[in-house]
Amino acid sequence: MLHPGSRCLSNPEKSPLSPSNSEQASQKAHSPVTESLTNLPRLHILGVLQSEWESMGVRAGWTPTGPSPRASRRTGVRRLCWERVLKRSCLSVCVAAVGFLLLLAICGLHLPDQGAPELPLSEVTLLIWTHPFGEYGALPDCLELYQVPGCTLTDDPQAYPEVEAVIIHHREITNGEAYLPPEPRPSRQKWIWMNYESPSHTSGLWFLEDVFNLTMSYRTDSDIFLPYGYLVPRARTATGGPGNGFTHQLSCSRHPRKGLVAWVISNWSATHARVGFYQQLRRFIRVDVFGRAGRPLERTSGSVVRLLRRYMFYLALENSQHTDYITEKLWNAVLAGAVPVVLGPSRQNYERFLPAEAFIHVEDFPTVKELARYLLKLRGDPARMRRHLEWRESYNLRQPRFWGEHYCTACRAVRSARGRTQTVADLRRWFNS
Repeated sequence: MLHPGSRCLSNPEKSPLSPSNSEQASQKAHSPVTESLTNLPRLHILGVLQSEWESMGVRAGWTPTGPSPRASRRTGVRRLCWERVLKRSCLSVCVAAVGFLLLLAICGLHLPDQGAPELPLSEVTLLIWTHPFGEYGALPDCLELYQVPGCTLTDDPQAYPEVEAVIIHHREITNGEAYLPPEPRPSRQKWIWMNYESPSHTSGLWFLEDVFNLTMSYRTDSDIFLPYGYLVPRARTATGGPGNGFTHQLSCSRHPRKGLVAWVISNWSATHARVGFYQQLRRFIRVDVFGRAGRPLERTSGSVVRLLRRYMFYLALENSQHTDYITEKLWNAVLAGAVPVVLGPSRQNYERFLPAEAFIHVEDFPTVKELARYLLKLRGDPARMRRHLEWRESYNLRQPRFWGEHYCTACRAVRSARGRTQTVADLRRWFNS
């Protein structure tokens, strides 16, 4: 299963990024051993190597014995042979020395210096250009809440010339509520495109090509990936880590639930696939509907989760079906202990986020009638129902808080992306894929 994190160009097959203005510096390794051997006379090198070989029990066998012509010819042939051998040996020694020194240089670059003191993290200032959906609120302390050090958040547009990065929410730019920051942008400043709506509800991408440097969304191939929710193995959560205050421990309740199937919906549209699915399902099984299209639901924090704790199943039906578009509908059911019946991306896509038995996909059945029959069977078979719940004992649920945690996660990613120059090309093609 996938876990979020800040990353750049994490998926080269899908990533929309195209590098530009790449800065590469090639360095040549200078070996003092190689330079000293190069400055020695050739015959002295041969003599040094011969002495070394003799000390190891390898004798050359070509010492002067007199002016005999026959001996001179033999000596000349041997001398020529030894010179060729020693030339090759000298070359091998030089190559080996250079290679070894290059290896040491590479290790010195990439291995940490154990004796070097830890340098403090340099500060990153992130400007929130527009508050998503006009929801203004106090900006969080990234260190206190999410253990992200060295991060300063501001929503003051006057700070634009000095900030290292600007995060821009898509909706306000495309509906005319706000404009993009002024050009030319300050040197090395990064613009972050943030969007958590599906492609079906994201317009105006065509005029944002080659504008942004980083993407942030629910998609796993975003530069900054932060989904609506994700599971954390319980063993890892027990050891501590960022944001434990917002991590929910899942339980496997043994108490029977009176309600069978619930559905909370606020945006009712007859053109949505989820509405057509509901119209079929209600013919075979009772579905309790809440929200604007059903019974009233109290407007308090956590009201949906409290409601779902009374039901065995919850219809987690997305308003559109796109890659990785899995919203809080699924995670509210998981938190409440209701088994989600999902309509969204493929089963394989869902299984990247949670175990296969943790949900029921509508495409698992040839007809809606067969799905309804299976839900009724689970109600009368507690042992089979437990198969959909036992996995909960091994995981905790993490639900990122909108939008403070997103800002702090972006701030951390900006620090990791320092020194990289890139622009997001083909934003529309990528996000609609």
